[in-house]
Amino acid sequence: MLRTQLFIGSALAALATAPAFATETADPQAAAATTAAVQSGGAIAETDESEDDKVQSAKEIVVQGSIGFRNRSDTAEPVLVYDEEYFQRFEPLTAGDALKRVPGVTFLSDVIESDGARLRGLDPGYTQVLINGERVPGGQADRSFFLDRIPAELIEQVEIVRSSSARRTGDAVAGSLNIKLRDGFALDGGYLRAGGLFFDDGEVKPSGGFYYGGALAGGRVLVGANIQGRYNPKEKSSLRYGDSPENNPNFATDGFDNREDQTDVRDGTDYAFNASWGIETDSTEFEILGNFVRTERTESERSFEYNDPAAINGPVRATPAGNLLTDNVNVNDITTESWALVGKLDQDWGFTDTKLRVGFSRFTDLQDEFEYEVDFDRTLPRFTGDLILQDTTDEEFFVNLEQEFDLGEDLEFAIGGFLQNKDRDFLLQEVRSRFNLTAANRQGYDQFSRTPAEFVPNPFPALGISSNNTIEEDRRDLYALIEGESGNLTFEAGIRWESTDVTITDLQVGGAGVITNDYDEFLPSASVKIEVGDGRITASAARTLRRPRFDFITPGLLEAEFGDNDFLGNPLLQPETAWGGDLGYEHKIGKTGIVGVNVFYRDVSNLTELATLLDATGAPVEGSEGAGTFIYTPRNTGNGEVYGIEFDASFSLAFLGLPDTGVFGNLAILDSNITDEFGERRFNDQSKYVYNFGAIQNIPEYGAAFGATYRKQGAAFGRVVGEEITTRYGADLEVFIEKRFGDSFTIRAVGSNLLDGTKDEVFNKFATTGDQVSRDFDEYELESERAGPVFQVVARYAF
Repeated sequence: MLRTQLFIGSALAALATAPAFATETADPQAAAATTAAVQSGGAIAETDESEDDKVQSAKEIVVQGSIGFRNRSDTAEPVLVYDEEYFQRFEPLTAGDALKRVPGVTFLSDVIESDGARLRGLDPGYTQVLINGERVPGGQADRSFFLDRIPAELIEQVEIVRSSSARRTGDAVAGSLNIKLRDGFALDGGYLRAGGLFFDDGEVKPSGGFYYGGALAGGRVLVGANIQGRYNPKEKSSLRYGDSPENNPNFATDGFDNREDQTDVRDGTDYAFNASWGIETDSTEFEILGNFVRTERTESERSFEYNDPAAINGPVRATPAGNLLTDNVNVNDITTESWALVGKLDQDWGFTDTKLRVGFSRFTDLQDEFEYEVDFDRTLPRFTGDLILQDTTDEEFFVNLEQEFDLGEDLEFAIGGFLQNKDRDFLLQEVRSRFNLTAANRQGYDQFSRTPAEFVPNPFPALGISSNNTIEEDRRDLYALIEGESGNLTFEAGIRWESTDVTITDLQVGGAGVITNDYDEFLPSASVKIEVGDGRITASAARTLRRPRFDFITPGLLEAEFGDNDFLGNPLLQPETAWGGDLGYEHKIGKTGIVGVNVFYRDVSNLTELATLLDATGAPVEGSEGAGTFIYTPRNTGNGEVYGIEFDASFSLAFLGLPDTGVFGNLAILDSNITDEFGERRFNDQSKYVYNFGAIQNIPEYGAAFGATYRKQGAAFGRVVGEEITTRYGADLEVFIEKRFGDSFTIRAVGSNLLDGTKDEVFNKFATTGDQVSRDFDEYELESERAGPVFQVVARYAF
């Protein structure tokens, strides 16, 4: 904590002695109203504002003279809107980092990383991620999109959509997260951003960006570019036992097997670019939007495994003397690219409106991984080398056409169609080399200063294809809805029909060939919002779905995938479906503040769970490891429930005579119930709760501000065949201090992960299903990882 205090103290002293300049800022209430009026792509928004009223100057973005709070949405759906002003002062690196401050979003990532967003604690596949209102492909097998691929600097607004609408695809059991990027109608002028991140191991990573918006060819254009260094050094330790405290109170001494010490470094750089051009007339709106993100990342792990829980690292050249069992190095080079191009046209014909959206997006993920290990716990040490090359390409083309009719002054009817063609290619190549080391070829080898990579054979054996398949998924949807206002009531009701045809081609020699599957679902939805004085009640109900995971529908047998048991994909899986409802109330506090509460419920049917593969007689099929092992395959079976309550608040303390003090907080209490073959449990890895609170103090007379935010996520439990995992995270504390110079320049100092974040996991591992039922442990493991604080200095200049 001393280094944290020194950092904050030095920053405070520097900013306190800096000269104060008069700062001119736009009226915060007007700015908030203007930003809220800019709706996400695909959403219908009626506004009388002119084009110039929507545009925010670069100086307003760079120099924040007021505190940003959560906005109120006027749509019938329950939507929480957060502008960039709400996030920017804590300088999040990615969209995932920004979402740590909003209600009900959890992560199951490594320490100080925020990739797969888990809305309401559910698996990322239950959450629909949109960019500018449109779906984007992701490289993950569960169809999720990792939010750490989106630099936070590109974000104009984040929307949490708690329920569903007929206008959007129904892949939103938990809800939707809409990331709205800046466009030409949101920025006038330009600004530069430059900064650096400082890590506790001495590493420094630069960051920078350029952003400009202005008039061009009768419309408005925006261009933005961002480069961001990424780095995450962690230390891990694992203790493994042959028994558990369930069976033996003295397991730590009686059943000790080995200890592993590991360093884990994630090092990379993100490159991002987005651009848009749009034009508006009295009856026509046209816009083209594009974005591109490239991530180059290396994940490096070095592990030492000992047969003594307290063995001390040191130079070891033989097995017994230093208690060393294995020496392992694992490096994965990852290159990810994603880009999207979307065209939007809105035409007002007077009596009817036409809305057209056309887009194409592409995601590629190339992973080149090697793992080399020397096993000393043998008569002769043995080298094992594994090479893995994984190549994923996911492309989507879509067209969305909607026709909207005025049925009266405050009543509208819309009908539309949606076409999407998705193509996903997956190739996995692997090879292993294994041989004993002789005394001659390991002469002088010191594994604490050298690595097992020295023993890699040249040439290395050729890669073999383990999996090679393509998935074509064609969707044809129709929808209709009616929406309007009546007095203090705003409502929307509609229905969507989604039809999906899937073609899976197994390109492996001797593989399954071509397999087809199809399904369709009717998805009704309705939302209502009732104004009650300074508050309003929101209620919604909808039917949603979750499509099968790609790895679950991929044909092919994976040996020893779950302990000693094999896994066989099921191309005929059907989607999970859910009926759900939300009921909330939010109350306005002052001119900009808000406090809200929401309860939710989801009844999920047709769940996908692993089951034992049976032969024609109903007997279990034996696995590749012989007697007592099985083949598991996913199938649709059973139901589950998800429920909880969410609180959020953000407001100034003006009613206490403190207009320059803003406070915020949120709390989500989450629960669920599902029954598998081992008994009842929650939905896998759903945290019991997550909360975040903090405050921002603005000091106008000095052109300065400071603030802090604290976050804690509850324990999570997950159970699959052969393994059970309990995960606990430590708390997270972030602070910032800023100084504004005139109306064009701001500098901020930010400290994050100031409590040295930790992630602790308990693994129960079993060889077979029978062992899991009888609690006969194959291995019981305690794993812990930690990462130190990260400090950041960022400057922005508007021109």
